[in-house]
Amino acid sequence: MLIKTAKLLDKLRKKLKGGKSIISGWMQLSNTNLTELICQAKFDCITFDLEHGVFSVKDLPDLFRVVEMNEKLPFVRLPNKNIKISSQCLDAGAAGIIIPNIRDNIELEKIIKSINLPPFGNRGVGYSRVNRFGKYFKNFVNTKKKPFIVAMIENINSVKNLNKILSVRGLDSILIGPYDLSASMKITGKFENIKFNKIINEIKLKAKKFKVPCGIHVVETNYKKLKEYEKKGFKFLPYGIDTEIFNKSINKIFKI
Repeated sequence: MLIKTAKLLDKLRKKLKGGKSIISGWMQLSNTNLTELICQAKFDCITFDLEHGVFSVKDLPDLFRVVEMNEKLPFVRLPNKNIKISSQCLDAGAAGIIIPNIRDNIELEKIIKSINLPPFGNRGVGYSRVNRFGKYFKNFVNTKKKPFIVAMIENINSVKNLNKILSVRGLDSILIGPYDLSASMKITGKFENIKFNKIINEIKLKAKKFKVPCGIHVVETNYKKLKEYEKKGFKFLPYGIDTEIFNKSINKIFKI
């Protein structure tokens, strides 16, 4: 991890520790010009969704470069907990890894170990973009800075294992995936449902008990709603999606 990225990560973690929320952009489309536009908003980091987005690993260096030039941090949501992809994302320069659909502490521990460099983990070491293909290799292998790691809670069965998940060392935050979580409860997208909100509150309270920041993806671009989630105590808040922003704007241009 390079010095500039490490400093930005320190700043991000201090912000969380100070009780403030982290706001992330969320992208599904692979385009450097679009990424540059998204970076103009007041996001702390930009997440590239490799699970549902249209990305190739070879796209990442250019996309990350744009984010870095705008002094923000590039995050990635992995596709299906793919350990091989996580290594490639980190080699390209990802500062944070969001792991989907974590079911228990055992699989989370295994993935965290694969993400971190020795002696903290077993991630492969080699020349890559993150160390400028060897130019800063010594600094890279000696760094004590670890990627920002977020475990997604997206299934009702994960809630049963939440205490053990929250006890895993090296976890920076959890993130509720509202669509998949509600789907696992057979109430897909019914976010006003009493049972759904009871589970959301249970997750948040357990996270507070274990002193792990809890987040939720605020998909709708509604700033008032974002601030409401902040007031409720959510600390890691992906806000909007590039595709949702475009669809919303396109629908408006022919309406008075």
